[in-house]
Amino acid sequence: MESRISGHTKLFCLIGSPVGHSGSPAMYNYSFQRTGIDAAYLAFNIPLEQTEAGVQALKTLGVGGFNITMPCKTAVAAYLDELSPAARLIGACNTVTVSEDGKLTGHNTDGVGFVRNLHEHGIEVKGQRLVVLGAGGAATAICVQAALDGAAEIAIFNRDDEFYPNGQHTVKKLAQAVPGCKASITALEDSAALAEAIKRCDILVNATKVGMKPLDGETLIDPSLFRADLVVADTVYNPRETRMIQEAKAAGCKAAVGGIGMLLWQGVAAFKLFTGKDMPAQEVLEKFFS
Repeated sequence: MESRISGHTKLFCLIGSPVGHSGSPAMYNYSFQRTGIDAAYLAFNIPLEQTEAGVQALKTLGVGGFNITMPCKTAVAAYLDELSPAARLIGACNTVTVSEDGKLTGHNTDGVGFVRNLHEHGIEVKGQRLVVLGAGGAATAICVQAALDGAAEIAIFNRDDEFYPNGQHTVKKLAQAVPGCKASITALEDSAALAEAIKRCDILVNATKVGMKPLDGETLIDPSLFRADLVVADTVYNPRETRMIQEAKAAGCKAAVGGIGMLLWQGVAAFKLFTGKDMPAQEVLEKFFS
């Protein structure tokens, strides 16, 4: 690392809290080296209440761009100059680009990463009917990007909890911004409505923490609802195969797509926004995600 750092090296970084577990520095620094870009990537632990100060500090330092993780994804938008259409609809950013004149533009590549992950498995969202479990940040990003990419229908199911109003807000935003996509939200507790929606849908998505440690081994879906022409996708990547994905495979579903690809492809999209170059995705996948 020291041998390639100079007075001209551009800084990129991740902010949020905690960030010590993040694989982003390794992924980005490897990609900078492989693509010949004079840049370095670090992670800074910035708690929510220091979001504004953190952004101002990065502006002062003249960073090339930065990623945002929880809990700062929503709060950071207030301190940016501009938001991409997707970020504006989602109401959260995970990537900020910096123009030559210092303008900060917020983007959200989570939804892009999800859609690209499906594409890599031969699945397109255009014209498809989706059932999305969850109404948090990941679910919102997926719903917005799927709608922007031409999904015909999105049915959100979430427990009647603190995230339910967020799902209602997402439905209203989509109705205004993407009227060609029919969006709805129903309480996850309505098992009959969920079963009926899954029977009608093309793509079933889990965007909740169910299946993630310590909830590994759990699932929200009765495997009897799986069928041969259904695509099942998860945003959870630890473990690599959740119980839902395992049961979808066992049931012979059209595709059973785990969450690790979403993690990779959102990073690929952010790297492109930062540098204008393609991340060596296959190498990164094999080196850091296999």
